[in-house]
Amino acid sequence: MFWPFNRFSSKSRSGSGRTIDSIYGMIVARAREPRFYQQYGVPDTVDGRFDLLLLHLWMVLRRLGPQGLDSPMSQALFDCFCSDMDANLREMGIGDLTVPKRMQKFGEAFYGRSTAYDAALEKGRDALAQAICKNVLNGTASAQAARLAAYTEAVLADLAAFDEQAFRSGAWRFAPLAALAEPASGD
Repeated sequence: MFWPFNRFSSKSRSGSGRTIDSIYGMIVARAREPRFYQQYGVPDTVDGRFDLLLLHLWMVLRRLGPQGLDSPMSQALFDCFCSDMDANLREMGIGDLTVPKRMQKFGEAFYGRSTAYDAALEKGRDALAQAICKNVLNGTASAQAARLAAYTEAVLADLAAFDEQAFRSGAWRFAPLAALAEPASGD
């Protein structure tokens, strides 16, 4: 089983579809990095991986622009996420009658977390750490939440530095995690 986040297949896609797949692939790859689970306290569970995916999706969508999902590219990226979640649920054997209910919960989770992260980001790192602690770390590990908040701010700054055309064409990469993250004590 490849869950979570195994959207990619051999289907041929248009240029814009390949760009969206590439960007979504970068988000998924970043959310899978073991360091988050080994050193940042993110639970290495389906829920932990899902929450980390949502955090990275939010960061990329935030970079795409203030229109949010009103922009065609942002909507296409969100649709890619939804297709991936749908495919994963079906691969896990979730029945056809249950998939729409789960997908609704995924959408609610995304919008709720996005709203929380947007509001927290305006209030500063402590508020962002609290939102991350609640949504990613299950309300525990506030020291780890502070590290993830610092990481999130660093990623947002790094993404903002990319040229608009390069960003929208998928001609960028997340900076190496070690370059964005402060080392944990004892690392």
